[in-house]
Amino acid sequence: KAKTTPENYPLSINALMNGCNQKSNRAPQMTLDEGQVQDALDSLRKSGAVALIQGDGRVEKFRHLLYDWLGVEKAELAVMTELLLRGAQTLGELRGRAARMEPIKDIGALQPIVDSLRQKGLLIYLTSPGRGGVVTHNLYQPQELTKVRSELGSGEVDEGPSQPMAPPAGVSASGMSRDPHSPTIAYRADAAPPASKSTDNGDLQELRGEIAALKREVAELREQAESTASELQRELNDLKSQLGV
Repeated sequence: KAKTTPENYPLSINALMNGCNQKSNRAPQMTLDEGQVQDALDSLRKSGAVALIQGDGRVEKFRHLLYDWLGVEKAELAVMTELLLRGAQTLGELRGRAARMEPIKDIGALQPIVDSLRQKGLLIYLTSPGRGGVVTHNLYQPQELTKVRSELGSGEVDEGPSQPMAPPAGVSASGMSRDPHSPTIAYRADAAPPASKSTDNGDLQELRGEIAALKREVAELREQAESTASELQRELNDLKSQLGV
């Protein structure tokens, strides 16, 4: 929201709840109440990821501290934002969406950003890198990442090195944030796919990634069509009411 609607940022709890519960451009979709949003904010504040900037009788508003917390630049944060909002996606999808927040001309311009995030342990490939490659963020808990891989039909494409890579800024090697009482976040560093992976298996993973991406696009188009149809129906009803039909 800081990038797309800066005039409405920082955000109140109510604005945050509405954003979290937005049905378009979200995967997974959620239905959170104010208490759940407040609990999440409290946890994120302890972790050093969010700050309260307005209070004392006025409406409380919050801003993120992700540049420092994750140790990323503007374009990197745009990419991470899209991955956190939508989950796994192809590089082509990711480029088009992240470019709405920061200028990313083409896949060639996206690749070094992806490589940098991968080196920081913030992004992983779910399929073999290359044509149709699918990536996602690496902030999942282990059981969540297993579910994501299962839904995509991918195996362990990215293998972590024997020694963990440096965690994001503000997070210790044990996976804890600056605050020792904040919850543990799973950061898994990833490396290139093992050389033992066969070419056929890599092609199969790419095809699975492309199929999954197409399914997501179809679902999004269906949702957009339904939303447009509902809006047109409301406008038609309003017009009929005005005309006394």
